[in-house]
Amino acid sequence: MRLDKYLKVSRIIKRRTIANEVCDAKKVSVNGKIARASYDVKEGDVIEIQMGEHLLRAKVLLVSEHATKTDASAMYQILP
Repeated sequence: MRLDKYLKVSRIIKRRTIANEVCDAKKVSVNGKIARASYDVKEGDVIEIQMGEHLLRAKVLLVSEHATKTDASAMYQILP
């Protein structure tokens, strides 16, 4: 699944267009490397998103095309 779609489906970022813009601004890295929106997300990847002063680190636990609001949080684990 594409990185921008994963960020939207997992509800880490609310809209896919915003996820795409964040990737284009080089604010997203996967496993320590800057990632494009077209990156293919796999289970076990560590995604880092720089939002201003805040850095969000999440480990991908599940890749699913669709997720309900309650299931979305099970797709990733927030890392310290």
